[in-house]
Amino acid sequence: QVQLVESGGGLVQAGGSLRLSCAASGRTFRYYSMGWFRLAPGKEREFVAAISWSGDLTDYVDSVKGRFTISRDNAKNTVYLQMNSLTPEDTAVYYCAADPKRFGRSARAYDYWGQGTQVTVSS
Repeated sequence: QVQLVESGGGLVQAGGSLRLSCAASGRTFRYYSMGWFRLAPGKEREFVAAISWSGDLTDYVDSVKGRFTISRDNAKNTVYLQMNSLTPEDTAVYYCAADPKRFGRSARAYDYWGQGTQVTVSS
């Protein structure tokens, strides 16, 4: 069992930056691929970024490539999402998720989810 707690969300102006953190409990965190997803009002849940258990592999949705960076610190059981050059289109609740089996974009493959953190970007 893994519990995930996101933090770092907030209100920021367009062009600004935020860094989201996701703290995980459990000794097996280091073996899980981790992902960030977001849910905006009136839209479906969207994959944002993923990182393999070792950190060697990362993947991003096209809309955030070059602006967002996913990273992890297995010693701290934490995964991060650095978000730069934010736009109002990035406004959403951001969720981190853990997948013990594979590295990928499918939300259905992720077994554990955090409660989400709100990111609001004003124009």
